[in-house]
Amino acid sequence: MSIIENLKNLHLDSDAAATLRYSDGVDVFVHNETEVETALAETDVVSCFAELVATPGLQVNTLFGSSVLQSLRDDGLLDDYERDDTFAEYLNEVITDNFWEVDFIDSSTEKYDYKRGFCTLTAEVVVPVAHLLEFEPCLSGWTASVRSSGGMLTFE
Repeated sequence: MSIIENLKNLHLDSDAAATLRYSDGVDVFVHNETEVETALAETDVVSCFAELVATPGLQVNTLFGSSVLQSLRDDGLLDDYERDDTFAEYLNEVITDNFWEVDFIDSSTEKYDYKRGFCTLTAEVVVPVAHLLEFEPCLSGWTASVRSSGGMLTFE
């Protein structure tokens, strides 16, 4: 079953929220300090994050409760969007180009030795369950966690 189907079957409260997580990683060279740039180029974390955020009507918040889109607007990063139905691609470019400033996606690097390692990018957001059920965004590859009367449930 999909995440959306599982959420429908839970019959959660209307104010319930789901924590969505998407993670991917890649082997990198660490001696030249380009591991994050390599992971940005070779994984789809930013594009999947941008697709989710670009879903019309969907309220996507950071773990700290602020709206992702509102944060981008407040920082002036959406001012140059041409309104040409390529919003997800535009977001992908803006987040990639301003990766360190926007701080929506975490990076971690495991160093194997002085030269090689593995860099993982992780996007984690909070979305109202009611919005997920109403707008049904593509959640392929995402993990969803929700608190229910039975405890914390996680779906892949």
